[in-house]
Amino acid sequence: MSLPAPGWTAKDVIAHLRSIGTEENRAGMARFGINTTTALGIGNADLRPLARKLKRNHERALALWDSGIREARLMAAFTGEPKRITIQECRRWAGDFDSWEIVDTVSDLFVDTPFWRQLVAEFAADEREFVRRTAFAMLAWAAVHLKKEPDATFQSYLPLVEAHCSDERNFVRKAVNWALRQIGRRSLALHAPALALAHRLATSTDKTARWIGKDAVRELSHAKTHERLAARKA
Repeated sequence: MSLPAPGWTAKDVIAHLRSIGTEENRAGMARFGINTTTALGIGNADLRPLARKLKRNHERALALWDSGIREARLMAAFTGEPKRITIQECRRWAGDFDSWEIVDTVSDLFVDTPFWRQLVAEFAADEREFVRRTAFAMLAWAAVHLKKEPDATFQSYLPLVEAHCSDERNFVRKAVNWALRQIGRRSLALHAPALALAHRLATSTDKTARWIGKDAVRELSHAKTHERLAARKA
């Protein structure tokens, strides 16, 4: 098969993925808690360059997702078109989530959609572990990537973080913690309210909230965090 190109179909991409996957890589993924049920054994170091060569294509991304293959779904996230994917398609993808890795990768695509805030609200209210994780993974990515979004948007999400800080499920609590830390690292204006929330959670009687708070306090109070924020302002 020729080198990857924008004209490749989902079938072409999947055939290429099958040709480069290895059992050794697949075994290694399992050690990081990655769901390898449908994995071919290809790391992101190989998938991302492939995605850059393929370029974005909405229809192909949908077909890649529907294959159910781990690597194909990651490629769907890397090459999907956030301005063309519909909210119904986002909901459908979220219903298929079965791995923190897929959640975190697709969340980066979802935050570039025009309806990302609606998705955050819906997904946070959803009781499914990986769907709720999506809401907070999206907040974490949005705090990093949406440079033009006003800080007030992220400050308005701190009550949502607090509302779900007692969800003890591993993949949720880690995402809630991630969102809080990224909001606090976004700007000096957000650092103070995020750190105040972290301190409040750190003294909670709920062990999950307490873990989230203490971990966030540790990072947001670190000298390097203050240095980065000061340099960003300068």
